[in-house]
Amino acid sequence: MTHQIILTDDNSFTIFIPEMDETYHSRKGAIAESLHVYIKYGLELVASTKDRIKIFEFGFGTGLNALLSWQFAETYNKTIFFDTVEKYPLGKEVYSILNYDEQLQTGKKLLDLHGANWNEPVILSENFILQKFDSDINLVAFPKDYYDLVFYDAFAPSKQAEVWEISILKKIYDSMITGGILSTYCSQGEFNRNLKSVGFKVEKIAGPLGKREMIRAMK
Repeated sequence: MTHQIILTDDNSFTIFIPEMDETYHSRKGAIAESLHVYIKYGLELVASTKDRIKIFEFGFGTGLNALLSWQFAETYNKTIFFDTVEKYPLGKEVYSILNYDEQLQTGKKLLDLHGANWNEPVILSENFILQKFDSDINLVAFPKDYYDLVFYDAFAPSKQAEVWEISILKKIYDSMITGGILSTYCSQGEFNRNLKSVGFKVEKIAGPLGKREMIRAMK
């Protein structure tokens, strides 16, 4: 696939895939979108009652959500175990151009995230332990009743319908603790119904700039 780096409205970069006519983040602001969807309406809620947090992210992508989570862990003295799966990892020639470290003043953490070994736990700091899987999500063995929080950040259903199917949602549901939270930018009706069909309690809340709604679901 072709990767084009584009500047979004909050001066952070995202990636555009011409073959899919799809961007990794909102053109209204990559960092702004991730902060809204995954930190404000996901991690902040879970961190209000927990000091040790287990996160699963579907779609490591640019590493932005992991970077923001690592920054959050250090700012608020939380311990985060961050597991993620990415079928198509970015090459260094792409991720090294992204300006998230500069925008967030996080040193070289983004490079550390991308440079970490795959398929094994990597202790990046006393607050942040990363495990990346370069695999199809259907092939990853999930623990049961384990994750406190899920970031569902795959490409949109209109672009990759197969990754929003009930079979994957059931696998993720089973991997979460009771009371665990799933947050996603998507608010599609069929996705909403699929979440409910596997047992989630779903709420639609205000989306990031440029998007009316997003979904937060609870097991």
